[in-house]
Amino acid sequence: MKLSIIRYNAGNIQSVSFALERLGVDFTITDDPEQISSADKVLFPGVGEASTTMNYLRNKGLDKVILGLKQPVLGICLGMQLMCRHSEENNTDCLGIFDETVKQFIPKGDMKVPHMGWNQLKLSNGWMDPALQNKNVYFVHSFYVPVNPHTSAVTEYINPFSAAMRKDNFYAVQFHPEKSAEAGELVLKTFLRS
Repeated sequence: MKLSIIRYNAGNIQSVSFALERLGVDFTITDDPEQISSADKVLFPGVGEASTTMNYLRNKGLDKVILGLKQPVLGICLGMQLMCRHSEENNTDCLGIFDETVKQFIPKGDMKVPHMGWNQLKLSNGWMDPALQNKNVYFVHSFYVPVNPHTSAVTEYINPFSAAMRKDNFYAVQFHPEKSAEAGELVLKTFLRS
């Protein structure tokens, strides 16, 4: 299996790489459209800011490459948010795979922003392994995707939000599977089997 990780100005490629190495998976980190398009599976990770990242993707032509992919693609954290139509983060137009607007958390009581830490998954329809029901996974984010028809798992922090989504060949998680211990490994394995 050929797995490509899309290289752009994202901060968590290293930890994703370590997680895949632990699973014994070979992969290439690349921003080459041909390598990405010819891969069997594609990972679209991300830690960073939406508008800067979208500008980078557009300048490299990677926005069109991602939209044209027919193989399974997994967006992680910012990667998931950029798959949406728009983000409130610096009023950014994104890829539009999911017709959703990414919203900013508004702090409430002692619930601070960014949302950082372990929270429980509640699976709804979708692609995630049933063993992940009620499992805790690791989040770090200030923006979220509301619950929508493509939501595969919901987490509650300040309000319910999409912890995972799927539409056609596009899979996405808001949490960091590479930092979520056994539950995160199961998410990566499930995607790699898709």
